[in-house]
Amino acid sequence: MPTSVVTGSASGIGAAVCEQLKNNGHQVIGIDRANADVIADLSIKEGRQSAIREVLCRAEEKVDQLILCAGLGVSVTNCGLIVSVNYFGVSELLDGFFKALQAGESPSAVVVGSVASVQPGVDDSLVVEKMLNNDEAAAVALAKEINDPMVAYGGSKYAVSVMARQKAVAWGKAGVRLNVVAPGAVETPLLQAAKEHPTYGEATRNFVAPLGRGSRPEEVADVICYLASPRASFIHGTVLFADGGMDAMIRPDRF
Repeated sequence: MPTSVVTGSASGIGAAVCEQLKNNGHQVIGIDRANADVIADLSIKEGRQSAIREVLCRAEEKVDQLILCAGLGVSVTNCGLIVSVNYFGVSELLDGFFKALQAGESPSAVVVGSVASVQPGVDDSLVVEKMLNNDEAAAVALAKEINDPMVAYGGSKYAVSVMARQKAVAWGKAGVRLNVVAPGAVETPLLQAAKEHPTYGEATRNFVAPLGRGSRPEEVADVICYLASPRASFIHGTVLFADGGMDAMIRPDRF
């Protein structure tokens, strides 16, 4: 029975991923702030390390699939918190489970990014530079100073996508695949909170994919579970947009 670890397992995309994996016969270990197999605060180093230790104990040091869905959106007013969860919560867990993945069967990891990572100007943020330099204190402090959730969110999703691609060579040589899925608008509590935000709500409601709707969590989970599975055995180091055409709409001449 394959062992899969899923963060953000209590709701949204993470919950849909857990359901599909369980239906496919996987042992699933979910990580979240509540209502999960492993309760952990991924915004702080102590919480991340605690989650890693507990999961490795439960999984007996062997993980076949790691799927990192946990994240915070623009409705969160603490921009430093967005950076800590969306970037450092991912990078530390990828590093923490790397050895266990090498012991797995057809091992793979999938990170949930976002189409927000390709918004114009996102890659120029100084916060991104601090994240990619693995300086959490500086990145958090700068995000709080700038105090723009769109910069923190888009920057964190861009940085985590870059970080995953930077790991592709070493991870590939170790026999572990690593990919990013970049959703657009997904009908989850996270999106609903963004729609209701006093500053960003209207823009969120008006940002509609060419397909004319947001996706359902299970649609994104289909893509994630495929990428994580042996069926995608030669897909590695890529960012796959599951966004209803949003990326094509934003930058049709780039891919």
